[in-house]
Formats: sequence, C-alpha cells, structure tokens
Amino acid sequence: MSTDPNKQELHLENDIICHADNIQQLISELSDNTPQIQRDLYNFLADWFNESPYITVHTSGSTGTPKAFIVRKEQMMQSAILTCSFLQLQKGDTALLCMPLQYIAGKMVVVRALVAGLKLILRTPSGHPLADVKTPLRFAAMIPLQVYNTLRIPEEKVRLYQTEILIIGGGAINKELETEIRAFPNTVYSTYGMTETLSHIALRRLNGPEASSSYTPFPSVQLSLSPEETLVIDAPLVCDETLVTNDIAEIHPDGTFTILGRKDNTINTGGIKVQIECVEETLRSIISVTFAVTAVPHPGLGEAIVLLVEKAADTDGLPDKIASLLPRYQQPKYIRQVDAIPLTGSGKTDRKACRLLAAQLI
Repeated sequence: MSTDPNKQELHLENDIICHADNIQQLISELSDNTPQIQRDLYNFLADWFNESPYITVHTSGSTGTPKAFIVRKEQMMQSAILTCSFLQLQKGDTALLCMPLQYIAGKMVVVRALVAGLKLILRTPSGHPLADVKTPLRFAAMIPLQVYNTLRIPEEKVRLYQTEILIIGGGAINKELETEIRAFPNTVYSTYGMTETLSHIALRRLNGPEASSSYTPFPSVQLSLSPEETLVIDAPLVCDETLVTNDIAEIHPDGTFTILGRKDNTINTGGIKVQIECVEETLRSIISVTFAVTAVPHPGLGEAIVLLVEKAADTDGLPDKIASLLPRYQQPKYIRQVDAIPLTGSGKTDRKACRLLAAQLI
C-alpha cells in the first residue's frame, strides 16, 4: 500500500490518472459540463497532494452544529489501511464513489483508492447510485437509503448483488432492510464510526454465516464505557486522543459491542428514560413515510414525546396502532403532520431542528 501522497495515483473509470504533478492542470481543463462530483474530487485531490500534512474535515451536523477540524493525512491513510486490509482490497480493484465529498465517508473512499491503488468509479450522489453503472464493482460504500432504493429497481438490485463487497454506514439500518440484506449473495457489512474516527473503526457482518448483531472493532482499537455507559474509543492510529462518544453501548465478553442509541436522543418523560432510536425502530413497521420522534418540554412529565410525520401519511387510527406496539410510557403524547422531516446535509435526521419544529407546533 502507498502512504506517500507524492507517489500516489488515482485511476478513474475514464482512464484519467490523477497525481500530484497533474492535478492543477486537470482542474484547469474542467468544462462547464463537468459533473460537480468530479469538480469536488479534483479539489479534494489538490488539497491532498499539496505539501501540508493536514487536511480539514467537517462533521455532518446530525446531532448539532456542523464542525470543522483538522486531521493529519497520515491518520486518514492509516484508517484506509485498516479497511483495505480487513476487506482484502487490492490494486486494480474497482470502487464506487457515490457519496458527497464534503463529508468523511466520501473522502475516505478516495483515500482508500489512493492508498490501495483502486480504480475509482464516480457517480453523482443520489438515491440510485447504480442506475447507470455497467462496470463490475469489487467495492462500494453506501448509506441505508441508497441500498433501500436500489433494491426497489430490478436491474439495480442485480448490480448490487454483483458488487463483491458492500459497506453501509451513515445511519441506522432498520429491521426490514436488514432482513432483505441477509439474502444477498455477496459480502455486506454495517459500519460503526464517525468523523472524529475518520470513518469506521468497527464492522458488523449483515449476511452469510458470519452475520452478527454486534460490531467487531479493528485490532488496534480499544473500547470501554464511560460512567454514563457511552462508548469510549481509544484508536491511536486514527485519533490522537481518547474519544468519549454519545453512543450508549454494551460491550460483550468477546470484545464485540452493540449500540443501543445516543445519549442526546434520550427523552426523560415522567422520570423514565426513553431511547428515541428504539421507539422509531418499532414504529417503522406501521409508518411507511419519513417520520421522527422528538420531545417538547412538559410541566408535568418534564419532557413529552412527539411524533412528527410527513403529511403523505395516513394518520387515521395511528394512535391505536401505536398503543398496540409500544408501552404507555413510550407512546407519543402529541402527533403532528409536517411538510418534511428536517434532514442534515448528509441525509440524517436533524434532531435539533426536529425539536425546534415540535416546539413551534405544540
């Protein structure tokens, strides 16, 4: 694997080879018709190939205000080595870039290609990343929504099945989608990580005989729990400092772990703590449109649970259906229909915006 940016090359589908000596020329040759994803790629490569050992990355803002921070390129390459070694990706393998380059997930697809010598297939980020991909893929990284949409189109589903290795990150995989994934003939993993860990530090197999409900951390990663039972990550290859997350977790005797939800997604209603993710997972079986669970201040309960549902939903009889699925303390006190559920730039539920929206409606 190559860990010297001055000697790295990025091979693209159209036989363009990008490296430190020609990236500025490639940028100067861009036309008005050049897809934005290619422009973003060249700009990222210009930063990557410059003399600075650092690069700026941005959080998605799914749990608060998006943040920018500086990391060492060496750390990003170490992250790429961990993934490429585990998945046995080799020089010449094809990899799909179909996620925005503004965020770490997209950046790390490129860094893996640079380090391992992968051939990169570019597609503008969309809900149907395989719509026009004819090249057989060795590796692809997608978010759950992209996988779900792809499975709805027969020819795209075939292409997804033919992708040898698929990793899925950036959001929760619900039970229905995970059930579909179990039938995949290829190799599929769910990832655990965040911007601060420069993409994932653990993987969970979703199909085949190795399928598991728990994540397995990379060998160089040490895990523990904080006093609040949130996951603490010590990953010296990719993080300079120990990272205390907001993810409530359970660490098993074999070293694997399960994520139960986020600390900041806990609603304290009537003295009982309710995990938003658990409620949403249950409600997905009866609500087919986009929705979100949030809370508003309440004089008696402390916080009252609110269900926000996009207006396309049929809410007739919904409270009775919810009552049959959830214990009373988890049931929404308020149900409100909205034009759209607030999302972050990376497509995740914007929890802060949902709370503000609920406060306006109630």
